This record gives sequence, C-alpha cells and structure tokens, in this order.
Amino acid sequence: MAYRLTTCTFCGVGCGIYVETVGNQAVGVCPSMSHPTNQGRICVRGWNIHEVISSPDRLKTPLLRKNGRLEEATWEEALGFISRRMQEIRARHGPDALAFLNSPRCSNEEAYLLQKLARAVIGTNNVDHGAGVYCNNSINVLLDMLGVPATTNSVSELATSEVIVVDGVDLARQMPTIGGIVIRARLHGAKLVVIDTRRHRLAESADFFLQLKPGTEALLYGAMAKVIVDRGYVNLPFVQAHCHGYEEFLAKVHDYDLPVAAAGCGVPAQLIEQVALAYARARSAAVLYSTGIEAREAGPVEAIVNLVLLTGQIGKEGAGIFALTEHNNLQGVCDMGMLPDRLPGYRAVESESARVEVGKKWRTKLPAKPGLATSTLLTDRGHGQVRAIWLCRYDPVSTAFFGEAANVLQQCELVVAQQLFLTETAKYAHVVLPTTAFGEERVTFTNTERRIQLADQVIDPLRGTTPAWQQLTQVAQALGADWEYRSAAEVMDEIGTVVPFYSGANYDNLAREYGRQWPCTKDRPLGTRFLFSEGPPERGFRFVPIARPPPAVAAPGDYPFTLIFGHSLYYWHQNVLIQHSETLKREYHILLLDYPEGFVELNTGDAKQLGIRDGEKIRLRSAGGSAVVAARVTPEIRSGAIFVPHFVRQVQQQIRGSTGNGVLLVPVRVEKEPA
Repeated sequence: MAYRLTTCTFCGVGCGIYVETVGNQAVGVCPSMSHPTNQGRICVRGWNIHEVISSPDRLKTPLLRKNGRLEEATWEEALGFISRRMQEIRARHGPDALAFLNSPRCSNEEAYLLQKLARAVIGTNNVDHGAGVYCNNSINVLLDMLGVPATTNSVSELATSEVIVVDGVDLARQMPTIGGIVIRARLHGAKLVVIDTRRHRLAESADFFLQLKPGTEALLYGAMAKVIVDRGYVNLPFVQAHCHGYEEFLAKVHDYDLPVAAAGCGVPAQLIEQVALAYARARSAAVLYSTGIEAREAGPVEAIVNLVLLTGQIGKEGAGIFALTEHNNLQGVCDMGMLPDRLPGYRAVESESARVEVGKKWRTKLPAKPGLATSTLLTDRGHGQVRAIWLCRYDPVSTAFFGEAANVLQQCELVVAQQLFLTETAKYAHVVLPTTAFGEERVTFTNTERRIQLADQVIDPLRGTTPAWQQLTQVAQALGADWEYRSAAEVMDEIGTVVPFYSGANYDNLAREYGRQWPCTKDRPLGTRFLFSEGPPERGFRFVPIARPPPAVAAPGDYPFTLIFGHSLYYWHQNVLIQHSETLKREYHILLLDYPEGFVELNTGDAKQLGIRDGEKIRLRSAGGSAVVAARVTPEIRSGAIFVPHFVRQVQQQIRGSTGNGVLLVPVRVEKEPA
C-alpha cells in the first residue's frame, strides 16, 4: 500500500489529495492537510475520485466507424483515418471547415496542443472550450477592465476578508471546499452577503440575503454604487491614481434611484443600502461569482467590477474578485488559447503583432480571422459551417444545455472524440480515441486561484490507452508537422515560451510547494498570492458606464411566472466522470429518486396558491409553446420564478425551441396537468 500526493481534478478548486494505491490500482483518497487551498478538507467528489480510474466502462482500444457502426481498430488504422480525412476536408472546403473543441477538464498540455494543431497545422481559429456554449462574458470583461482575465486573490485570503459577497453560486453544492472556507470566515467575524434568486444553504447562514428578481443583478449593483457615491464612500485617492473612465461612469450612476431600483430588484431599499455601506466601509471585501452562470450577460459582471474599483477593494489581501471556475481547468484552457478570438496568453487573434510573435515561435503564419465560438458551432447557426469537429474530453450531447449538438455532429463528415468512456457524444463520432485518466499521467491544471499544479501519475495507464497530448502529437506529425514532444513536461516548457505569465513554470518547480500561482515568470518564479500587489497594470483599471436598465415590464396577466433556464446548479448530475463512479452517481441522483423524469422548481407559496403538490405534473405554457414536467415544491426558489435545472432539456426545446441560446427569461403560466 502506498500514498501519492496529487491534485484533484473534479472542479476548479484544485484540492491537494493523497491517492491510496495497492499494486497498480487506486483504492482510496484522503486530503492533504497542508495544501494551501483545501487545508485538510475535500468534498464528496474528491473522496471518491479513485472510482473513476478503476471503472470497468473505460475504453481500452480505438473505435472506428465502419458500415455505420463503431468497431475496434488499431491505433495505426484510427490515426491514419483521421489524418487522411482532415487533409481531404481541408483541401475541399478550406481550413475553416474544421473546428476543435475541448472540455475545461482538459489539462494545460492537451489544451495547448489542441489549439496549436488547429492554428499552426490546419490554419483555423475555430477553437473553443466547452463552457463557451453559454453566454458568460467574464473573461473578456475582467481582461478589459482589470487587465487580467482571472481571480485576483488566493482562496485562503478569504479568511482575512471583513465582508464576503457571494453572487449567484450555491457553494455548498457546486464548490463545497470554498463554501466551507466562507462559512469559517463568517464564524470568525466576516460579514457574509449572499445575492441570488435561490435561498440555498449558504444563504441560510448569511448576515444579509438579497433574494432578487431574475435578471436584475446589474440594477442591484448600480443601486449599490449610487448609495456609495451619495454617502461619500468612494475611494477617490484610489480612483484618481489608478482608474480611468470614472466621470463617464459617475454620470450614469446619477441616473439610478434607490427606491425605484429596489422595486425593480424586489429587494428592500434599506437592505441594499446596508449591504452597500458594509462593503464600502470594510478594510477588505471580496466578491465571489461563478463563471459557470449561463444566464448572465456582460452587464452584471461589469457592474461588479465597477463596485470593486469604486471602493478600491482590490490589490490587497482579502479584497478582490473571485471568478470561480466550477470546471477544473477552465482557467487553464483559456490561458492556453482555447478561445476563438484569443491566442495563448489572451493576445487578440486580430492583432498582427501578436500573430507574428506567436507564429515565429511555431515557425508558421497564423490565420487572422477569429474563429467560430461553441455557441455558434453547436446551434442551428453552425449548421453547414464546419464539416469536421475534434472533441477532446468534451461531451456536449450530454452537458451542453443550449444548442443542438447531436444534430450538428450528425451532419459532420468527420467527428473525432478523445474520451475515457463511450459517452453520448462519442456515439456520434467517426473515430473514438481512448485516453488516460486522472492519476495515469503527469500533467498540469490551473485552478480557480490561478495556481498551476501538477496532477501527478500514481498508477500506470490502463493498457490500450495513451495520453491525449500524445495522440494530438501523432496526428500533427501525420499531417506534416515537425512536432517532437516526448513528454508532457516538454510541452510545458514550450508553453512557458509562448504564454508570458507561465514563463517561470516547469515541472521541477511545480512539484514543490503545491504549484505556482501565475504570473509565474522567470523574475518572479513563486508568483503572487494576490494580483496587483506591486501596483495596478500600466494602463490602469477601467470603469464601464452602465445605463440604468429600463423599468421591468410587468409580466402579462396570462403569464405571471418567469422561467429561469440553464443554471449550472445541477451540472454534476450529468458529469461524465460522476456517471462512472457508483458512489457519486448514487449521491448526485438522490433527487431523481423522487423525480425520475426530471423536475422544475416552484416556490412553496406559489404552489399552495395553485393547489399543486410536490411531485405533481404541471404544464408550463408560454406564448410560444408548452411543456409538461414534475414540480419540485421548495422554499429555495423566489416566489414568481420557476427554475429549470441544467439537465431538463425538454422544457427548453418545447418552450424556447432548439435555437435558444444565452440569456432569456420567459414569461409562463402554470397549469395543473390532469392525472
């Protein structure tokens, strides 16, 4: 029996864990007591991650579609077929007929080589990560306003925050380790503010709970900014020294009226004022929000950043923005360039100097046209625009709430899937390449606090599988590229030459002290716990003026409820890894024992008025369609709203249609369905 230190790769927290092995089998897990992020604590997913490695459902050989069926094939046959078909499709339709998508579960090395294959070998910027099927604009907003596309502080610093604002994320379900840190900070004196449409477990522990109407976040933050300005709590020395665009921002703030905004949000004006003043007066205040919120546009994120800049709550310990990444390597795959308009290191594709700089390192000329995003590729808008799709550890048929992935894949001439299991998406593939699992290879991931960490190899790979980065290398070589990577460590060495803030990261120093937080450069190889500790970027921070949203139109009398679509709260139900862990599948499917065909959530008071009991079938009727589904009656959801969990697709399809994507709050009425 042996214990090997590694990194949990289930979510973006990146907890340190020890995997217990017997021979070449992982049999158990326990937490690292000294890891700075989790400090001896892990969630139910981390405790059971070893079950995924040993699942009997693992793919053990390549699969190639022959006569309409997937059949076992040799590696030479599978890779040869892929390279021939890619060459044929590119020659006939051009490089932009191919697209390369990955999951935020991919390692840094896999993500880097996938986008390099697309750009440097094929000649297209059609690259994106799986979370791109949604509309969240967090990365571009932070990059534009702060100069960095990431969380600004270490998770452990929440212990020093005087005020912690948690916006739109149920930490108890989605990121329990961070949820525990927040609760302990509150027990030690921090003021906890929860902003959400749902009353979840963290809200029950909050000092202030703002249960706002769906889609009114920007209005709420604008009202808070107005309170801070009117009461004289603007940090003017900070604003004048480090920010620009303040006067334009201020002109828009004066248009806000607290009582009117309070009525629009459905939150008492006095409560908004209390929270605004508590945040502004704090010596250090943090805002946590989820980058996995599908139903959020750029405006609310911009409003959050405005509030942070207005009060100077950034650039010091315990004060900043925590853009939480529920997927384990969403930060890393974006850093690596898995974005259709950004090269590695977030350099704009349309910048000639950026293309020349990266192109010199890759010894090729890079395409200038931005690529198609997942939100286009996997919807009706993408039909016919691409003929081949490469999917690295990505299962959009199961997990992409918006879009019509199955229909798009069926129309492609070539679909390549790199996967551990025969997922719903892999069933549409022409070629399926079995990959190594967590614990079977040594690669890196970058967690939600920008910590670049090694996920170490603890057992030998399952016979018949190879690392995804190695498969990408072999295909590139077959297409004529001179790639000669012999290990993932060599890929990381190249990443350091292409991504400036990874230039000081290598496998030797990442193996010490639980990785490194970027910027991890050669002159600062240890990185920094919080960004801007040495001052803001040269161009400073930028306010974004946000016009007061128009008054909400009263819901039509025929449709008095608001349907909320696509929230990530129940994401883990369909996570491909959980489906292959018996313990976790049982844990996360408890609700489905009561609602085996899925459910939508209805407020307890609303249900009582309508005479609806928990578990009863109801009909949701909008102006454009209707759907029948079971009702989960709960006080967690706000009165007047109906919450549609991530995995209940038929409601979206029947009420919104297959092309629905992005933010849309649909007025509906609720009718009892006859038994």
